[in-house]
Amino acid sequence: MKHIKYLIIAVTVSVFVSCDSEEFLNPLPDTAVAVDGFFQSDADVLSGIYGIYDALQGVNSNTESNIGNFNRGVQFEHLLTEHRTDNTRNATLEGSKADFHRYVVNANNVESEDYYASMYEVIFRANNILDFIDVADEGNQAKYAAEAKFLRAYAYFKLVRMFGDVPLVTSVVGPTDNEALFTRIPSAQVYDQIIADLQEAASELDNSSKSRASKAAAQGVLAKVYLSLASPDYAAARQLCESIVNSGQFSLMSDFHDVFYDELNNEIIFAIQYIPGNSAESQSFSSEFTSSIRAGQEDGQNIVNDNLRLDFVAFGGNRTETSITDLNGSLLDDRNEVAKFFPDGFDSTAEPAYGPNARNAGNDYIALRYADVLLMHVEAIMAGAASTTDAAALASFQAVRDRAGLTDAVSSITKEELLTERRVELAFENQRWFDLLRFGVAEAVLSAHSAEMGYVFDARKLLLPIPAREINISGGLLTQNPGY
Repeated sequence: MKHIKYLIIAVTVSVFVSCDSEEFLNPLPDTAVAVDGFFQSDADVLSGIYGIYDALQGVNSNTESNIGNFNRGVQFEHLLTEHRTDNTRNATLEGSKADFHRYVVNANNVESEDYYASMYEVIFRANNILDFIDVADEGNQAKYAAEAKFLRAYAYFKLVRMFGDVPLVTSVVGPTDNEALFTRIPSAQVYDQIIADLQEAASELDNSSKSRASKAAAQGVLAKVYLSLASPDYAAARQLCESIVNSGQFSLMSDFHDVFYDELNNEIIFAIQYIPGNSAESQSFSSEFTSSIRAGQEDGQNIVNDNLRLDFVAFGGNRTETSITDLNGSLLDDRNEVAKFFPDGFDSTAEPAYGPNARNAGNDYIALRYADVLLMHVEAIMAGAASTTDAAALASFQAVRDRAGLTDAVSSITKEELLTERRVELAFENQRWFDLLRFGVAEAVLSAHSAEMGYVFDARKLLLPIPAREINISGGLLTQNPGY
């Protein structure tokens, strides 16, 4: 099941060593091996493709090799997304990881800096591959290029929604080309590039893989891109969602638990894979979600906020037990932790707590699944309206509700109901932040949440700061977001 990651271990990817902190945007490798000497065959290009996924996967923070290496990939993403919503918080107020849920992230925050650098690591590796695509066998060139462009678009889609205008680098450039490397490009232009890359990926790829880029993955991400535009293209998003639905290649798992513990199942469209117990190919975010109330050994991130717990009580149905676990035996108090990503399926009752390899977990990161597509379908049909009674929207919404055991027939759907449904269905999957932005309610929801929790929030916090380190090495060419 983890075949791609084993291939990554086997191939030589020394050419893709992470760049120095001084030049991570520069898509030239920091290595003695010259790229034009490395790419000699189709197999070399394919190993480079795997190297892009390796950057997205990131390095487990619990390995010695991560010391001084900025590339956690998506493993910090919950801090930049879930923690900045009303869903979750950190267990303590100490350290930079606790800055996100209180909206006090500054330009020197190491986790935000790492994420920014990691996404550009993905981008420069993709650009390197595209520069040498003609080395591959002719019959594979279009597919490899489409795969690299999907991953580049995926990284840019993350960056533009979190940081706003960002440098747009789509080719290999020299290390001294500061204008290309550090000039912030308007978000609309970044979105244009994202759309072009995903359109090519959707036209060239098939659905033969769930752990690599695919046609459906490109269609699903592109649908979300269209919904995220300043002027959303609802018709295009609807068409893409219906293309995935009508393909007949994906379906909801009958048991919600199996979505997360039967990996690469029928509901998964795109997942980033990890190998349990392997210090080089595992992840630590699963252990970081544990609350330590019993185990006393992990970070206690993604502690469930009370209002999310109450939404599960009211709207979660049979998803609740798989999503959150109460440590006192009742959902009516606030001592809950994330259950979706227990390390390799072990919970706090295991011996040892959370299993033998809690900090080297193999749980996959689920980037896109079918339930998300069904709910995006409803969103696209609703087209910004306050509600819908459209039969196709009702069918998609009802399918997700039915799987949760909430089988009462739905005759209309409001915007608020759809947002709540997405909240309980996709909790802890790093979707809530982007949903609040897309639905146009982020400022209102987060202001109310902050007032309730005693935090200080304003609209400028909807963007994260550009890392100060990168502004410094750009000589001031890279500018900062307002409020930082």
